[in-house]
Amino acid sequence: MVIRILFFSALQDIVGCEELVFEVPDGVRDVAQLLDVLYDRWPSLRDWNRKILIAADLEYVGTEHPLEEGQEIAIMPPVQGG
Repeated sequence: MVIRILFFSALQDIVGCEELVFEVPDGVRDVAQLLDVLYDRWPSLRDWNRKILIAADLEYVGTEHPLEEGQEIAIMPPVQGG
């Protein structure tokens, strides 16, 4: 399955890009499992684990959200006002 992952703000600095087309490894079925794969690839991303917000196709979702072919997953740091 192929999905598109968008990274925002400080998370872009960690992964080195704003977005990537990502081939999801076999057996990865939900956002929690996807995050584990991303944390293995970019260990510094794990520091944000309890703070990040996730959206799937423009709707906020929890880590139990199932992944689907072609989905757009946005990974964001907490929103801060100013």
